[in-house]
Amino acid sequence: MIRGIDHIAIAVRSIDDSLAYYTEELKLPLVHDELLPSAGVRLAYVQAGPIMIQLVQPIGETPIRKFLEEKGEGLHHLCFEVQDIPETLTQLVGESETRVVMGGRDRRAAFLSAHSNGLILELTETDPVRGG
Repeated sequence: MIRGIDHIAIAVRSIDDSLAYYTEELKLPLVHDELLPSAGVRLAYVQAGPIMIQLVQPIGETPIRKFLEEKGEGLHHLCFEVQDIPETLTQLVGESETRVVMGGRDRRAAFLSAHSNGLILELTETDPVRGG
């Protein structure tokens, strides 16, 4: 079911202000940077070995902006990679009605309603949506 960790998301007020630390200080390569207007965020991905770090910046009045106002910058969620989100959701107790959306990198995504140990969990599919 779970293939591994796809990314660790860090909420930031400004990707432009935060990215230099990861790319210049830590020497992690930037592999993707995109605006996702449907979710009201800008996303930047840096490669950290087999796992990516995703910087998430709000670009509108969205849940990530509320998160930043309440908790400040820092760890936002952990994202697991799966082959098929709808199939995976049917196997998770209480998640069969969880909404599947278009996430970053043209992949479908879903945020689980259950928050294990207070941590927000996301699923993303292994492959991008064709023609996405």
